[in-house]
Amino acid sequence: MRKSKSNQHPEVNFSESGSVRYLHLGTPWIQGSMLIAKPYDIELEYVQRMMAGLLFLAPEAVQGAHAMQLGLGASTLTKFCYQKLKMTCTAIEINPGVLHACRGWFKLPPDDERLRVVLADAGQEIQKPEWQGTVDLLHVDLYDQEAALPVLDSVEFYDHCRGLLTPQGCMTVNLFGRSSSYERSLEKIAQVFREDAVWDFKPTREGNTIVLAQRMPTRPARDALQERAELLEKLYGWPASKWPKMFKPLVK
Repeated sequence: MRKSKSNQHPEVNFSESGSVRYLHLGTPWIQGSMLIAKPYDIELEYVQRMMAGLLFLAPEAVQGAHAMQLGLGASTLTKFCYQKLKMTCTAIEINPGVLHACRGWFKLPPDDERLRVVLADAGQEIQKPEWQGTVDLLHVDLYDQEAALPVLDSVEFYDHCRGLLTPQGCMTVNLFGRSSSYERSLEKIAQVFREDAVWDFKPTREGNTIVLAQRMPTRPARDALQERAELLEKLYGWPASKWPKMFKPLVK
């Protein structure tokens, strides 16, 4: 296990098990992962589900659309959206050690015209005018080194997230915590986005529940969702064909 330290932030570690490299923030809790031989693929099931916004974004609109990640983790989502989907990508990360680890250990490409990593507090950065109404896929995965509760989880924060989205945009949030915060977080998201714009998955075996919120609520036919999910499975190898059976709107 190697380490990167910062005086203000948790130390950053990585470990390896077989074909997978894991990111840690000074604890055994996994903050991200990478298939060593396939660094641009998505290995963890809950991270695959974080891409559920693709069920609502027209396939022809994906390339060139804007994906934003709040919390870089092992840069899995950023790399996938940048390399596989050819999207414009912005990641906001508060810990310079995480960015250093992603560039050194997790194959994150350098910034260019389609990729930008901003070292900042996500809660403050997303309030800037330059980001408003620009994001098509917003991924929120903000946990500290103990992975107990989301770092940002207020009504005000989710309101700022909604302000980032284009009319067709979607936000996905990873809700995981040992303090059973899911119901409280879901209530706040629904308060901001309205219940008819919010969808959620059944939890993964590890306890991650992915919640999706649309800027403008839509109700695609179940057959259309199934067809899109099967395409995602064919393209990327995820078990996405099962998603429509475990993914439902709060209000039908």
